[in-house]
Amino acid sequence: MKRSALPFDPIDLHQLKRSCGHCALSELCLPAGINQADLERLDTAVRDKRVLERGDHLYRQGDAFHSLYVVRSGSLKTVVESDEGDAQILGFHLPGELIGVDALANDHHLCAAEALERTSVCELPYTQLQQVMTEVPSLQRQLMRVVSREVVAEQRHLVMMGRQQAQERLAIFLRSLSERYGRVSRDTVTLTLTMSRYDIANYLGLVVETVSRLFTRMEAAGALAVSRKTVSILKPDLLAAMCGTQDSGKKEPTRR
Repeated sequence: MKRSALPFDPIDLHQLKRSCGHCALSELCLPAGINQADLERLDTAVRDKRVLERGDHLYRQGDAFHSLYVVRSGSLKTVVESDEGDAQILGFHLPGELIGVDALANDHHLCAAEALERTSVCELPYTQLQQVMTEVPSLQRQLMRVVSREVVAEQRHLVMMGRQQAQERLAIFLRSLSERYGRVSRDTVTLTLTMSRYDIANYLGLVVETVSRLFTRMEAAGALAVSRKTVSILKPDLLAAMCGTQDSGKKEPTRR
């Protein structure tokens, strides 16, 4: 593909800090053993990273589909709004994770993506990406692997929402977040929650008072230490046990 055919300025391959091959997330995003020639083909399809401030939208519900995105730093939430105006958070997205696949079905985004903090993303214009994938078959397989990972995450969320105990939902959420932090070499014990308590409650199908009460209960049990937006996992084994234990006491109410 000639550079002159692109509707935007491609990445300067000499600026290594902006090249896919020198990105800290390359092991998550790129096929193993991809060679330099294929990296250069991929670089022509990647727009320079976009930076979003907290509250900025990467795209809105109903927007036409043009690109997929990889979170490079920071975090986002995806939200769908009903015709009645009710908002439901579908997920939280961390570095190395693909976002925008909701629009592949009908060329329009079915949800909105909003930055939870200062966030940068790599934009992958889909037309250019398709061309590169025909030239680099291993990239197509890698993309399918990443998309599959997102589908699995959604399935796990549905399973979690089917659990009756509110404590299980919160414990599973925290353990999953810890595992995802580990995938990008972050601290898996000290979690900085960029999402609000309200966001967590909305995502888990609970009321915010229940989430606050559960944090207090889990802290009293010695599983966590909570300080504002920082949650330290003191006893991973106890947190794991909370993911599957059945509370014999009164159930916490779930939001309807």
